[in-house]
Amino acid sequence: MLTKGMSKSEIEKELKGKGDFIQIDYLNRFIAQKPPLHEKKFAFMKLIEIYESKRMFNDVAKIYSNLSTLALSAQERGDYLIKETKAYIQGGRFDEADAVMRRAMEEVTIIRKADIYEDIKQFYKQQAEQYEKESRRNHAVKVYEKLLSMKISEQERAEIKSKLLTLYEQLGKFRESSVLSRRR
Repeated sequence: MLTKGMSKSEIEKELKGKGDFIQIDYLNRFIAQKPPLHEKKFAFMKLIEIYESKRMFNDVAKIYSNLSTLALSAQERGDYLIKETKAYIQGGRFDEADAVMRRAMEEVTIIRKADIYEDIKQFYKQQAEQYEKESRRNHAVKVYEKLLSMKISEQERAEIKSKLLTLYEQLGKFRESSVLSRRR
């Protein structure tokens, strides 16, 4: 069992050989003991590793939210909020991703806002392409439709519409395909 005051190596030694859900339980109990900040952050990072391996992205996002409240600088807080946004995107929760992205934008300078928006937009594209590679077409469609609602260039819009048309046809969504082709 993990106890307050353990070093990182002791924590890792205690977790070694345990199943993922046992590790999650141990780490959550450890965090509940209110350990010092550096130990708490380490435990959160271990939880993130486990949740990502299990593709539990909404839980990853919640942990990044907790980490953002523990952040000591605005830069660190902004970084955690961006990671939280990306986790929500991976989890398919676009409304939460938008809300967190707005919070991240409030934390940073005007110059960095454009970089964050571009980074998140590129992440959406990567996620959609990943879904296409995995033949998860419905998920890819949702991401591409979300991208169309964002501020993107006309060239990007044309590329996304083209990909959407192909996906709609593969999925048998002929009504959506015809509506989209009329908008071109």
